[in-house]
Amino acid sequence: MSTLDHKIDFAVVFSVTKANPNGDPLNGNRPRQNYDGSGEVSDVAIKRKIRNRLQDMGEAIFVQSSDRKTDSFNSMRERAESVDELDKILKSKTGSGEEFANVACRKWFDVRGFGQVFAFKSDTKGGGVSVGVRGPVSIHAATSLDPVDITSTQITKSVNSEPGASRGSDTMGMKHRVDSGVYLFYGSINTQLAEKTGFTNEDAEKLKQALVTLFENDASSARPEGSMEVHRVYWWAHTSKLGQYSTAKVHRSLQVEKRAEEPKTFSDYEFVPLPLEGLKVEILDGR
Repeated sequence: MSTLDHKIDFAVVFSVTKANPNGDPLNGNRPRQNYDGSGEVSDVAIKRKIRNRLQDMGEAIFVQSSDRKTDSFNSMRERAESVDELDKILKSKTGSGEEFANVACRKWFDVRGFGQVFAFKSDTKGGGVSVGVRGPVSIHAATSLDPVDITSTQITKSVNSEPGASRGSDTMGMKHRVDSGVYLFYGSINTQLAEKTGFTNEDAEKLKQALVTLFENDASSARPEGSMEVHRVYWWAHTSKLGQYSTAKVHRSLQVEKRAEEPKTFSDYEFVPLPLEGLKVEILDGR
């Protein structure tokens, strides 16, 4: 496999219908909004979904969710110690942090893609490790193209949680959702950092497929099946390591025009990638 030899920029358009795309734990788990009322999905949440999709595609992932893990490890340290080369470095008081990072990049897709901070304390067996990896894949937070309306609904529980109660207890709670909205986020892949982590052209293709299918196998009570949908992925593959244009200029070339006075759905917008000389854009429909 060949290390990524050209810069890549991308953009993803998705819609939300009666779902909570990313709750804010500091605000009662209401969907995130900025001060203008536009909906937001954090870059951390998007990376989590990308990791989940790559896991579904059979890729080795280091930062796994507890409810989706594909191994028996209950911590990231245990997962690292399961790799013989990394375990030896962790147990050695003179272990190389750079060597640890190189092995981790070869082993796990998300480490060589997004980067990772490894900070494991020393124990009775060894000296631990503290090393950071800068990944070549950068992801922006997603923002809705227009302000979104949020509906909050009270919910009740009518069953007994504990034995011995005479009747079901109606416990009050709240559930929040975005009624409808179209979101957009951008990203980029840096070739200089790809050379350091070993991120390959094949890895970039897998990332592209993960973006196209971002919300498959992602259903939950807050995000019912079909309530979140990727509509378009715009993929600019430059012809050189540094790229013909800056990432900001490439992202800015995707123009968004409104087809309705109060747009709510994907069809209410028109997305026009302005031509950039010598740089082609691949447009993929979501699945």
